[in-house]
Amino acid sequence: MAQGLIEVERKFVPGPETEERLQELGGTLEHRVTFRDSYYDTPELNLMRTDYWLRQRENSGWELKCPGTAGVSGPHTEYLELTAEPAIVAQLYKVLGAEVPGAEGVAAVLGPLGLQEVASFVTNRSAWKLVLSRADQEEPPLRVDLDTADFGYAVGEIEALVREEAEVPAALEKINKLGSMLGVLAQERAPAKLIVYLQRFRPQDYQRLLEVHSSREKPEGTNDADSSLG
Repeated sequence: MAQGLIEVERKFVPGPETEERLQELGGTLEHRVTFRDSYYDTPELNLMRTDYWLRQRENSGWELKCPGTAGVSGPHTEYLELTAEPAIVAQLYKVLGAEVPGAEGVAAVLGPLGLQEVASFVTNRSAWKLVLSRADQEEPPLRVDLDTADFGYAVGEIEALVREEAEVPAALEKINKLGSMLGVLAQERAPAKLIVYLQRFRPQDYQRLLEVHSSREKPEGTNDADSSLG
């Protein structure tokens, strides 16, 4: 697989005092931003059903989230993030079992690979960063994104980016520690915006994902089979 960063993340339901608590913990508000995300898949959801998530973010480019190595269990997810278009295209070829001769960018392979837009929505985000150990100047900060989608769903995410699989347990420990400081229950799970969008507006696609993942580890931090994928 092409080189990329490993994203370790945990989603939670933010409360009215979450931002105030982040400030108390020494967090820094980096920015507030509004953007549109569009997700692409085949009509049969061949990407999502195998836990791959192809997204184009407005003014930011393409990203493909690839499933990470199964490791420590819990209410978190782990993905390899690909943002370079050649790497994304190569992985799409691998997952979908096809190749488009001469294609250099993601847009060029959408049609030939049968990929179409399956979701598009606008998010208002406040993006925070926080270092748990102020004594360690070299410790990379955790990121906390607080999102509200234009269809009325709000979700928070604590994220750490690492380069090696061996770094994942330590990152997860920091994520869980910060979650506890923010009042997140130990096993709390919150579905991702995309999954809630599918549940509300494309229920047949949502049910298809639910059925596929009902007998194995759920994608994107899912809940039990009878509740929301996440």
